[in-house]
Amino acid sequence: QVQLVESGGGLVQAGGSLRLSCAASGRIFSSYTMGWFRQVPGKEREFVAAIRESGVNIYYVDIVKGRFTISRDNAKNTVYLQMNSLKPEDTAVYYCAATRSWKLGSSESYDYWGQGTQVTVSS
Repeated sequence: QVQLVESGGGLVQAGGSLRLSCAASGRIFSSYTMGWFRQVPGKEREFVAAIRESGVNIYYVDIVKGRFTISRDNAKNTVYLQMNSLKPEDTAVYYCAATRSWKLGSSESYDYWGQGTQVTVSS
């Protein structure tokens, strides 16, 4: 089992920044690819970013490229999502998740999920 706990969400004005953290406990964190997803009411959970076990291979959805940065610290069992130049359309509940699959863009590929943290961007 892997337990994931997100933190760092909140209310921010458009153009501002937030840094989300996801602390993992349980099985070996460094053996999992970590991803961030987001969801708004009435919509499917959307892939945002993922980072492979070593931290070398990183993937983003096009709409956040250049604004969001995913990183991980395997010594601290933590993955981060630095979000800059936030827009109102980034408002969502953000989830971190863990997988050993090669399929990173689908929520169905992820085995473990956090409880989510709310990010609200005001215009």
